[in-house]
Parts: sequence; C-alpha cells; structure tokens
Amino acid sequence: MGREVSESCVDGVVMEMVAAYCGRFYAAKPELAAGRIEAIGFQVGHQLSERYTMERPRFTDHLEAIKFICKDFWSELFKKQIDNLKTNHRGTFVLQDNHFRWLTRVSLDPAVESTDATENDSGSLGDSAAQTTSMLLYFPCGLIRGALTNLGIPCAVSADMSNLPACERLHDPLD
Repeated sequence: MGREVSESCVDGVVMEMVAAYCGRFYAAKPELAAGRIEAIGFQVGHQLSERYTMERPRFTDHLEAIKFICKDFWSELFKKQIDNLKTNHRGTFVLQDNHFRWLTRVSLDPAVESTDATENDSGSLGDSAAQTTSMLLYFPCGLIRGALTNLGIPCAVSADMSNLPACERLHDPLD
C-alpha cells in the first residue's frame, strides 16, 4: 500500500493500549477491557479490509474471503502469510500463525517475569502473564472479525495461545 508505519510503532501502540485498558481503565473488570480491545480491533480490521479490497471484486464465497485474510490481509499487517489454514467443511476455519510477532517476546514462565518472586508469588505472576498475553490476542481477533464482517461474513473469532509463540484463531460464522 502507499503509506506504511514502522512495525515497532505498531507493536508499541498495541502494548500500550492493552496496558492502559487492563491496568488503568478497567483494572478491576478484565472482561470489559477485553471487549473494548476487541472492539478497537474490529473497527481497525473493518477499515483496513475496506482499504485493501477497494480495487477488487466482491468475494463470491467464504473460502475466498478466508484465503484473502490468510494471504493478503495478514501479509499487509504482519509481513507474512498465515502458516496454516484448516476447516471442518461446515464453516469453521482455524488460522494458525506459528510465529505470531506480538507473542514472540512473551513468557509465561514466572521466573522470567520476576527474579525476586517467592514460591507463593510465582503462581499469581504466571496467571498475570497469561492474562496479559490473552489480552494481547483480543486485538487481532477483532481485526479478523472486523475484516470478515466487512466482507459480508458475520462471525465469532477466538484465539488459542497454548503453544507460544504460535497462535490459532478460530473463525465460526454466525449464520
């Protein structure tokens, strides 16, 4: 596209957004923070897909739209394609990114989080790291949901982070 933004700037903005919504705005209500982060991602994904498909004809089926997300949309955002696309042939798609950039520096090991942690603290630190990591995934889930909604596919999108830094996104149509 015509204008680009530095990857480190985008990374910083996303990290700060998650920190602000989780730590300051909705510290006591993580479900509200998650909803707001996902809504911001939805709006951004909706607008970006509008921009990236401006010169293209409308997609004729769901698979074409999903392939667009995996190849073109993801490449514009992360400079790489989705690593794996799976489907159950009933409308559910799993998009897998084996080296998701926003999770490459995240550790769920509490010892890495704080070298001063005692045994009693380490469980809560691990839970905190897992919660922060899951909060990071609401934005890209929103990106995908916004893009697909703009392409005429209302859906639900969720993420699985059980194998860091790999990340899977499940797309399930709402029809």
